[in-house]
Amino acid sequence: MAFARTVRALESGEIRVARKVNGTWVVDTAVKEAILAGFKAGQLTDQSLGVFSFIEKDTLPLHAFAPGDRVRIVPGGSSVRCGAYLAPSVIMMPPSYVNIGAYVDEGTMLDSHSLVGSCAQVGKHVHLSAASQLGGVLEPAGALPVIIEDGVFIGGNCGIYEGTLVGERAVIGSGVVLTKGTALFDATTGDFVPKSPQGQTVVPAGAVVVAGSRPISSGPAREAGIHLYTPVIVKYRDGRTEASVELEKLLR
Repeated sequence: MAFARTVRALESGEIRVARKVNGTWVVDTAVKEAILAGFKAGQLTDQSLGVFSFIEKDTLPLHAFAPGDRVRIVPGGSSVRCGAYLAPSVIMMPPSYVNIGAYVDEGTMLDSHSLVGSCAQVGKHVHLSAASQLGGVLEPAGALPVIIEDGVFIGGNCGIYEGTLVGERAVIGSGVVLTKGTALFDATTGDFVPKSPQGQTVVPAGAVVVAGSRPISSGPAREAGIHLYTPVIVKYRDGRTEASVELEKLLR
């Protein structure tokens, strides 16, 4: 079955949903289409474990790991769906979840209650802090997934959705939410960051982003003093920022 072959190749890292080609992220639509076909196929089966009841299609089991994979999954309720790749030296703290088609590269830590959604692409040495979420993007098949490049630090309770791209070594402060419709303001230039040609929200490499707001400029909302949520780039990564994220290395 094409889906079963695709799952095996995804889990080994042989193929992936998206990769960077000449500086631009490109989706492999054939891989996404195979994943979508897998959701439609199969029969519901009892996949319960002990006292925990699970009913799922027989085409979509959990991804099983062995010590030789060198992926550290700490006991306590975490799971990885089939067709996801976790590189050697990845750490999952409980409970966390990685969905089908996701790619998590070496040295990355997924902290408690974190989510890596379907097809999300996560680079090397990323820290996804507690209760943060990377949304899944399956349809349409050509849509870019959420992409987190190498060295990114994502604070607690963040939400990154709808194909947002976070550039290398960016720092996303706690509570920041980024979607396709988010207006991202760069306080260092005084301008809003333009979308990508594909319409993605793009966090520039090395940017330090915190939650902010901007006033509504007209109508009754202005009179009422209402503000709209707007994430803000307050600076670009420097020595002080490096010191503030150094603790992660001690946890390894």
